[in-house]
Amino acid sequence: MKKVMIFGGILAALLIGFIIFIQNVNINRLGTDQYYVQIQEGTRVEDKSDDGKKYIYYEYTLEGFDKEGAAKTLTFTAQKELRKEAYLRVYVKKSGVGSYQEVQANELPEQARAKLEMLEK
Repeated sequence: MKKVMIFGGILAALLIGFIIFIQNVNINRLGTDQYYVQIQEGTRVEDKSDDGKKYIYYEYTLEGFDKEGAAKTLTFTAQKELRKEAYLRVYVKKSGVGSYQEVQANELPEQARAKLEMLEK
């Protein structure tokens, strides 16, 4: 009986830990390279789903820089138009951009900030 209760307690703890992990970790960001971009003009795209419903998304192709200042051209989409001149941390997998998150200018790595400021001029 004691063994069953111990096993049940361990199983419950593992289940609770897994639930907390899933709620707090964006799996699209695991194992990615991080680049920093500044939003410029996006392209508005109208498309239809398989069932015929129209939907709109925005496509961005921007020059991004990693923390060492290495450049990479990144293309990604958003369901809404992103705020112009906002800074984003973009999470890049081999297959392309997996996720992004807005950051403040003071959160940018120094090398990336310098390169992005040069693009503005």
